[in-house]
Amino acid sequence: MSIYEYEVQTPKGQTILLERFKGKTLLIVNIASKCTFTPQLEDLEKLYRKYQSQDFIVLGFPCNQFGEQQPGDGANAVEFCKLNYGVDFPVFEKIDVNGPHAHPLFSYLNAALPFQGFTDSAADRLLEMMIREKQPEYAVGNVIKWNFTKFLIGANGQPLERFESNCYPMNFEQKIVDVLTSH
Repeated sequence: MSIYEYEVQTPKGQTILLERFKGKTLLIVNIASKCTFTPQLEDLEKLYRKYQSQDFIVLGFPCNQFGEQQPGDGANAVEFCKLNYGVDFPVFEKIDVNGPHAHPLFSYLNAALPFQGFTDSAADRLLEMMIREKQPEYAVGNVIKWNFTKFLIGANGQPLERFESNCYPMNFEQKIVDVLTSH
């Protein structure tokens, strides 16, 4: 199985087959406009622009499941991202990433690269405390924990690595470069 078996919707209702991105390295991210981690949009766009010519694409999926931090619809999210962070990478329709209505793509990604647990770092301890306080149902198990969980996908459509919300994009830039230079 690969991500190419899934389809997604644009905010304008157009169905996109992920097979369209075959041969490209992807970073798939659940985003939100009113989150502590929202400034990551700036670095996600920097990485997209820097490596776009090497077939690297960021795909953003607005999600309102975590603290209701993505109001409105997908079109509102696209507008927010463009106006506030100059985002030019594709942003799709708002979806759920956990639970009975989770988009199948995110169910697949979460199964392929499950949550590995919190580390003992101060950032992880703070994130875990916030999740336990605000949405304890996401504090346990292998579910996506919060906005800005990032999945690195190889050019063959296979999930390679998961980066949690508090892992900032520039901190794993070298991993992206390594994947881009390995194919």
